[in-house]
Amino acid sequence: MPQVIINNFAEFEQFTGKEIGVSDYLKITQEQINLFADATLDHQWIHTNPERAQLESQFKSTIAHGYLTLSLIPYLWEQIAQVNNYTMLVNYGIENLKFNQPVLVNQEVRLRVSLQAITNLRGIAKTEMVVKLEIKDNPKPAFTATIVFLYHFK
Repeated sequence: MPQVIINNFAEFEQFTGKEIGVSDYLKITQEQINLFADATLDHQWIHTNPERAQLESQFKSTIAHGYLTLSLIPYLWEQIAQVNNYTMLVNYGIENLKFNQPVLVNQEVRLRVSLQAITNLRGIAKTEMVVKLEIKDNPKPAFTATIVFLYHFK
């Protein structure tokens, strides 16, 4: 169940400069990594070959694709906030993306979100949210970025 319910622009705007919330942890499995590799045609051994990764990788394990971890934002965001009364949501952009730390298979990650800015573009709410994908028991996040969503409120 989401921690925050946002019904309109004004309610969203109240979070400017503040943390909106943190998702639950999600475990990254080898099956998930393999399915992502199949979907993206990126079967690099560091992701899909546990035996070779154990022998040749500095991590001694397979790692999740950086873009797999990035693609978890919508799922984890929905755990943090339920945004109501919009007709359409558009992924508008990602700014200042930095992959800081690989996510090893079977590690758990969670999303921390703060609202940096919100702008009313003639009825469309442009939200700029600072996101950090945290790795359980690791002080360094998997990535940090500013994601930009466009909410077309009713």
